[in-house]
Amino acid sequence: MIRALPHRPEGLSPQEQDYADLLRQDLYALWQSVIVQRAPQVAPLIENPAEDLPLGEAAIPCLQAINIWFQLSKIIDENVAMRDRRQAEARHGAAAVDGSFAKAMEDLDPEMTGAAFSATAAQLSVGPTLTAHPTEAKRVTVLEIHRRIYRLLVALEAQRWTPREREDMLLDIRSEIDLLWMTGELRLERPSLRDEIEWGLQFFRDSVYDAVPQLFERFVAAARDRFGDEMAVTPCVRFHSWIGGDRDGNPNVTTTATREALSRARLTILEKYLDSVRAAAAKISITSRIVAIPQPHEARLRAIITHTGQAERHQNRNPGELFRQALTVIGDRLAATIQGAGRVYATVAQFVADLQVLDDALVAIGADRLAERHLRPIRWQAETFGFRTATLDIRQNSTVTTAVLAEIWSQWGTAPGWGSAEWSARLRRELATPDLLAVNRSKLSPDARELLDLLALMREAQLSDDPDAIGPFILSMSRSSDDILGVYLLARYAGLGAEKLDLRVVPLFETIDDLRRAPAVFEDLLAVPLAQRSLKSPGGLIEVMLGYSDSNKDGGFICSTWELDKAQRRITETLARHDLRPVFFHGRGGSVSRGGAPTERAIAAQPLGTIHGRLRITEQGEVVSSKYANRGTALNQLELLASSVLSHMQTRVQPAANPEHIDALEALSGLSQTAYSTLLGQPGFIDYFQQASPVEELAMLRIGSRPARRFGAKSLADLRAIPWVFAWSQNRHLVTGWYGFGSAIASFRQVRGKDGDRLLSEMFTRHRLFRLMVDEVEKSLLLSNMDIAAAYAGLVEDAATRDRIFGLVRAEHERSTSAILDLTENDRIGERFPNMRDRFERLQPQLNRINRLQVELLGEARRQTTTRTVVPLMQSMNCIAAGLGWTG
Repeated sequence: MIRALPHRPEGLSPQEQDYADLLRQDLYALWQSVIVQRAPQVAPLIENPAEDLPLGEAAIPCLQAINIWFQLSKIIDENVAMRDRRQAEARHGAAAVDGSFAKAMEDLDPEMTGAAFSATAAQLSVGPTLTAHPTEAKRVTVLEIHRRIYRLLVALEAQRWTPREREDMLLDIRSEIDLLWMTGELRLERPSLRDEIEWGLQFFRDSVYDAVPQLFERFVAAARDRFGDEMAVTPCVRFHSWIGGDRDGNPNVTTTATREALSRARLTILEKYLDSVRAAAAKISITSRIVAIPQPHEARLRAIITHTGQAERHQNRNPGELFRQALTVIGDRLAATIQGAGRVYATVAQFVADLQVLDDALVAIGADRLAERHLRPIRWQAETFGFRTATLDIRQNSTVTTAVLAEIWSQWGTAPGWGSAEWSARLRRELATPDLLAVNRSKLSPDARELLDLLALMREAQLSDDPDAIGPFILSMSRSSDDILGVYLLARYAGLGAEKLDLRVVPLFETIDDLRRAPAVFEDLLAVPLAQRSLKSPGGLIEVMLGYSDSNKDGGFICSTWELDKAQRRITETLARHDLRPVFFHGRGGSVSRGGAPTERAIAAQPLGTIHGRLRITEQGEVVSSKYANRGTALNQLELLASSVLSHMQTRVQPAANPEHIDALEALSGLSQTAYSTLLGQPGFIDYFQQASPVEELAMLRIGSRPARRFGAKSLADLRAIPWVFAWSQNRHLVTGWYGFGSAIASFRQVRGKDGDRLLSEMFTRHRLFRLMVDEVEKSLLLSNMDIAAAYAGLVEDAATRDRIFGLVRAEHERSTSAILDLTENDRIGERFPNMRDRFERLQPQLNRINRLQVELLGEARRQTTTRTVVPLMQSMNCIAAGLGWTG
C-alpha cells in the first residue's frame, strides 16, 4: 500500500521567526538610511504602497529603491533558511534535516548491507547543467554585491561580537547596500558570449569548487554512521554546461566561441588545482628526520619527485621533506599543463594518482586528518571537475542540421524533401555505406561549414587530456528518427568514422506531439545498426532529454506534466525491450510553468522505474544564482539533489501503478488541454497577449547574448517558451501555471459524481505527481492577481477581444481557486506554504504598485516614441522579476 504523503508545514520555528524578524528589521533600517541619504524625496513614497508611483524619470529612484529591498529580502530568506538547517542539525542530528544524506540513509531498507549499499551508491550520478538561457535579469556585478552581503549576514550570526564590532559589521552591510544603489541593476549593454562564459565560471570559483569536497564528506559521514565502515566514495555529481555550446537560436555561438569556452573552463580549474597544491605544500612540512615513512610509500613519493628529472633541485630546496617535495613537483607539472609545454599531466588520471600516493602515505604515518584537510579535497575535485570544470554540451536545432544535410546532398543533385520516403531511405543507405563521397567544403554555405567544423571539434576534444570536456550533441526539436540519424550522417561527413561513431546524440523531445512520438522514434532508431552501436554506452544507458517549456506552451501545465510522466514510462518500456535503460535529462526552468518545483518532491514524483540513480537537470538563469552564488547554499542544493535521487533508487519492491489513478490523470489531462487550447484558439488571442503584456518590450532587457528577435510573436508557432512565460508572469496572469486546472476538476466531478470526489481526494493524499500538480498550481494562483491582470487587459485596443479573453481568464481563475480550496480543505490560497505566502504578502503591496506603474508606462510607450519611459519600464520588469523570485 502506498503511504499517505507526509504533510510538513513549511514554516519556521518561533525562535527562527524571531531571528528572521530582527534581521529583517535591521536591514530595513539600513536600506531606509541609504534611501534617505541618496534620494530623500523617495523615502515618503516607498513608505505608502497604496499610493501610485510617479511616472517618467521620477519613477526611476523609486523603482531602484524597491528593487534593492526585494533583493535584500531574498538574501535574508536564504540566510534564515541556512541558519534553520544548521540549528536543526545541531539540536536533533543530521538526519533531522530534510534532503540530507543522513536522512536518506535513515530511510533506506533496514536490511540493506554495506556491500549492497556500495553497489547502489556506485550507480549514483546527478548532473546539474548550467545554461545561458536569458532569464537572469541581474548583472554579475550586482550578484557579487549580493554575495558579500550574504557573507556578512553569516558572520553577523556569531554571538562573539562586541556591540562595537556588531555595529561595524552593520555599517559594512550598509556600505554594500549603498554600493547597490550607486551601481544600478540595469545592463547598459547586452552581455557578450564571453561575459556569459565568465558569469558561469564565477559560480564555480565562488562556491561550487569548494562545495563538492564538503558534499563528499557529508556522504562519507552519513554512510559511516549507517553502515559502520569506511565507504569508498565515487563522484556522485558531474557538472555540465551549455554556456558556449548552445547554438540553438544564437548565432554568436560559433566553433571559435565553443573552443574558447572549453579553454577558459580548463584554465580556471587548473589554476584552482595549482593554488590548492601550493597551499598544501606550504602546510605539510613533515620531515623524515622525525617521522619514518614506510618504505613502499616512501618509494612512491620518490618516484613522483624523480619523474621530472630534477630530483636534486627539489631535494636541496626542502631536504628530508618528501611530502613538500612531491607537492612542489605536482605543482610544477600543473603549471606545465597550463602552459602546454614540458612535463605535463597527459591525463586527469595521472594527477589523481599522484594525489592518491600522498594521501596513502599520510594515512600510513597516522596523519589522516592532514590528508582529509589538504589532499583529499583536491583529489575529489579532480575526480569531479577533471581538467574541464564542466562537460560542455553542444545543442543545435534539427531544422539547422537537416538544412545542412540537404545542402550537402545538393552537391550531387537535387536533395529529397525532408520527411519523404526518399529522404529516409537515403539516410539509411549512406549510413550503411563504408565510404562516403567527399564534400566540397568550398561550395558550402558558412552555416554548413560551421556545423562540420563543430563536429570535428567535438572529435578533437574527445582526444584531449580530458575526454569528458565535451558532452553530447543535444538535438532540439527531435521530431523523428531521421532527425537523429541526420546528425550521425553529418558526423560521418565531418570525418568521425563509419563503424561506430564516438558521438552521443541526445534527442530533446519538447512539444506534446514529440513527447508522444518519442517511443516510436527510439524503435525506428534502434533498427539502424550504426545508430544502435553508437547510442549504446557502457551499462546500456541512453540519455534522453525532455523539454518542459514548449510542452507547457502546447498543452498547459496539467497536460504537459502528465505527458512528460507518460513519455518517461513509455520510453523506459521501449528501451527495456532492447536491454537498454534511459538516463533522463530534464530541461527545467525556474518557474512552475517551465518545470520548476522543489527538488526533493519533483524527483520523488518521477515515475517508478525511470530513475536508476542517474539524473540530469538544467539550472537556468536566476536559478543558478539562487542555488550556487554562496557555498553553503550550493552545498545544500547539491546534497538535496543527490540524496533525493539516492532515495528514489529501487531498493525495495514497488507497488504497481494504480490503474484508476492513471485513468483519472488521463482524463484530467485531456480536459485541461481542451480548456487551455480553447483559450489559445480564441480570435485575437495573439493580439491580446502582445498588448496585455510587455512581451515586445522584453527585448529591451539585456539579459542574454541571444539576439532580441527571439522575443515577440506573430503567430502561436512563433511564441518562444521563455518570453511566453516571462510575459505572463509580468502581467500577473500566470496562466502558464494554472490555466485549465479548474475546468478539468469541475468537469471530472460533474461526470464522475461522488466517486470522482473520492478519487480526487485519494489521489491528493497518495499520488505524488497529482499532489505536486496541485501544490504548484496553488503556488501559481498565489502569485497571480486578477485585479492587476485586468489593468493589463485594459491595454488591449479591441474591447470585444479584451472582454472575451480576459473573461475566460478570470472565470478559469475562479474555478481553479475553488478547485484548490476544495481539494486542500483550506480557506485561502497559500495556507499550506506559510513561508512562501508570508514572503509574498510582505512584498505584494510594493509589487502591485509596480505592476500598476508598468501598465501606465506601457501605455505611454506605445502611444508615442520617446525615451522617457524606457529606463523606468526596464526597471519595472526587473522589479517584478525580483518580487516574484524568477523571470521565467
